[in-house]
Amino acid sequence: MAETIATVGSTVGLHARPAALLAEAAADYDLEITIALEGEPAEDALDAASVLSLMGLGAEYGQKVVLRAEGDGADEALADLKQLIETDHDAEG
Repeated sequence: MAETIATVGSTVGLHARPAALLAEAAADYDLEITIALEGEPAEDALDAASVLSLMGLGAEYGQKVVLRAEGDGADEALADLKQLIETDHDAEG
């Protein structure tokens, strides 16, 4: 299983627009991708392709989250999603 840690870059955390962008990107992969706050048990991880799950996670600016996926292309998918999470979408015009 591939795993990576990302730091939330959006100043509002993973809410509204950042959550929607992440869920849409995660759904583009033919993989089950999960997300959890760093330090939380793996069994508490949520579906990264669900906007409601992402918003319910409550990840705030600067918090670390753990992304996990298994299968062909998992490392590439997690690298792409990590970059998306670490981008401050609130600063974009």
